[in-house]
Amino acid sequence: MRSAPLLPGAALLLLCVGAVSAQSAGDHEPTSPRRFEAEREGVFGGERVRYKVVVAENFIADAQDKPGASVISTSYFRIDRDADEPRPVVFAFNGGPGSSSVWVHMGLLGPRVMDLGDELRPMTTPPFRLADNPHSILDTADIVIFDPPGTGFSRVLPGVDTAQFYGVRQDAEALVDFIEDWIREHGRWNSPRFLMGESYGTIRAAVTAQLLAGGPLNTGDLEALTLNGVILLGLVLDRTKGESSWAAALPTQAATAWFHGRIDGGPTLEQHVAAAHEFAAGPLLRALFAGARLEENERAGIARRYAQLTGLSEDFVLENDFRISRDAFAGELLRERGLEVGRYDSRYTLPPASSGGDPVTDDPAMAQYVPAYMAGINTYMRDELGVTIDERYELIAFRDVNFLWDYGFGPGVMPNRDFSDDLATAMRRNPSLRLFAGSGYYDLVTPMGAAEHTVAHLGEVQDRVVLRNYESGHAPYMGPESRSALARDLRAFIREAIR
Repeated sequence: MRSAPLLPGAALLLLCVGAVSAQSAGDHEPTSPRRFEAEREGVFGGERVRYKVVVAENFIADAQDKPGASVISTSYFRIDRDADEPRPVVFAFNGGPGSSSVWVHMGLLGPRVMDLGDELRPMTTPPFRLADNPHSILDTADIVIFDPPGTGFSRVLPGVDTAQFYGVRQDAEALVDFIEDWIREHGRWNSPRFLMGESYGTIRAAVTAQLLAGGPLNTGDLEALTLNGVILLGLVLDRTKGESSWAAALPTQAATAWFHGRIDGGPTLEQHVAAAHEFAAGPLLRALFAGARLEENERAGIARRYAQLTGLSEDFVLENDFRISRDAFAGELLRERGLEVGRYDSRYTLPPASSGGDPVTDDPAMAQYVPAYMAGINTYMRDELGVTIDERYELIAFRDVNFLWDYGFGPGVMPNRDFSDDLATAMRRNPSLRLFAGSGYYDLVTPMGAAEHTVAHLGEVQDRVVLRNYESGHAPYMGPESRSALARDLRAFIREAIR
């Protein structure tokens, strides 16, 4: 898959059910690329910054080297200084697959973000509020927000088979093409380069990092586009789901119990999570592997300690044989209070959904903060930036993208694969490539224990890895304090990676 020759212009959810019919790609025909520009000023990282924002269209080629998809991206350039060295650029995206990049855009990186008020009891009805974002890293790096085909304003063009874009490999190849086009158009061949992916976007980032080198067995061309760094938020690279995945979930369950006051004594969050990690990596993991051979008195002791750490009853732990799914935990922890906790951020609570509840819109976290993001991105793009695009902004396309996704086993079939192999390959090829992995303490979907396990098994690259946890959920920047802490760590990571 290569970029279409027509190009004169710029350019979270882990749910996959059965395949359904392909989506209609919209009415926009590939004539002249659409482009919108504005200049603004803001204070980021304590610096006053003048910047240009460019919302622009790229056409990505299909298998016949004709325009196959229209990709609408948003780029932010600092314009108030002539730097002695080329400015870093961060290519950022969310996941799904089928999710737009509204979350990192309006929650972390953009100069304007959603003001949710009380982050744990956010406004759920309009009018919603936008606010200046002093934590944007635009003082340190230029930012490119990428919405893959089928998300945001990006679309597969009419008459083009969506299967050419809706798959792990196809999606990563399209991103490689986009990055190369963007670099060529803006003359940024010597700028330090970073990928930032969240949730499924961590798979996209890992596979793309591996493909950017090119080669006869990769893309068929020698792209030779190396990266200075890869930033992964809410890691979900290992989809093999072995016994260790049950142990990896325990620290997040313990953090959730601590937050909701289900723990006896007075440990700090960090102390309690450390104790949970020690138990999970030792006694619990051995018990999981022992299975039916575990002695009865030892089984009772494991259940007792599990209950102490997570606020669950010993009976519930034993009934589930130490293998407690995120749904089981979310429904059980606060059941006596008539509440369930969010999977995407377990600080949030709502009364349990009736039978057949939707896994996203009935999730206590997603149900409460998504409406603000839908209003916010449309208000920002259309009203504040003057983007006159008639198409709907696709926040998350489940039926038309997610359910059709091909992980390499056919549309709609979930993978049993560890995508960290792609990242390990990229880091082996490039001894200077650095990795930042950030997780939320309260993320039951992609728990921090799984991130730590993945990073620990990347091989002899540990001296190039930064691993951080934040007091937030699946979006580890949800809330001003977490956003500030993550942005501070990202600035330090970028500066260290280009030193």
